[in-house]
Amino acid sequence: MLKIGNVEIEGKALLAPMAGVADMAFRELCREYGASLTESEMVSSKGITMTDRKSRELLVLSEKERPSAAQIFGYDPEIMAQSVESVMEFKPDIIDINMGCPAPKIVNNKSGSSLLKNPELAEKIVRAVVKASPVPVTVKMRAGFDKDNVNATEIAKRIENAGASAITIHGRTRDQMYAPPVNLDIIKEVKNSVSIPVIVNGDVTDGVTAAKMLEYTNCDAVMVGRGSLGRPWVFSQVNAYLNNGTIIPEPPVSERMRVMIKHINRICEYKGERIGIREARKHAAWYTKGIRGTARYKREICAIESIAQLEEIAFRIASENQY
Repeated sequence: MLKIGNVEIEGKALLAPMAGVADMAFRELCREYGASLTESEMVSSKGITMTDRKSRELLVLSEKERPSAAQIFGYDPEIMAQSVESVMEFKPDIIDINMGCPAPKIVNNKSGSSLLKNPELAEKIVRAVVKASPVPVTVKMRAGFDKDNVNATEIAKRIENAGASAITIHGRTRDQMYAPPVNLDIIKEVKNSVSIPVIVNGDVTDGVTAAKMLEYTNCDAVMVGRGSLGRPWVFSQVNAYLNNGTIIPEPPVSERMRVMIKHINRICEYKGERIGIREARKHAAWYTKGIRGTARYKREICAIESIAQLEEIAFRIASENQY
């Protein structure tokens, strides 16, 4: 049992808050496969205080996915604290602060992983949000901003001192983006330097990789991000291996296509078919990755305009890959 503040979380496989991917439809699906905690896509603290419609839409959490965290980003401690009241309208179980996003748009706005360059400001932000929040506050961060500033341990100590209830650390610097390697040593160092739970993130793709990272770092849980793209069942794989050493293989192509259609149907249900089908194109690319013969379907998938068209393509792919 992982305990973050007063929130009890059963299991050790958490879903990462991926912008443009981890919407409510995906979060619910991952929860069905055993994700222990889900998080909203990151939301601008400034946007939510200005009652921005899109920001509010991103904060909607369903009962099917709980426990859930709402993730906010920004660089002004006062605005970050002010946003808490609006965020709490959506009844998150946890509020998470983004100090790890490497996207240029976010970094250039002095937010996300840019905060790792300013430990004092990072601490002030956490302290302000903790003071304003009625629920536990966590932080998602990186190993550092660049190879010359791998300062995650200092930041982690400041975060704990400011009242955070847990830390998730991605084992890469901002400059690395998602290029290898993942620095497990800095994650282990962070774990040894604080008394609050630490969650390891970066290149968790199955039960074996999750177990190795937990054993090496002694962290309390793993957070899965890109390893879940087109593979929501990864959480059941991680849970099975951590619980009893069972290796669950990848599902057959027919099952992958069934889950894909279920996923896209849910997106269309929540966002409408026009938006859902537009988003379906990237998800379909992930669900069909590595499947024999899908290269020739790529053009068709990129041009789909209805769920019926995607279903027809999925049927053909499954028919060609029966085993």
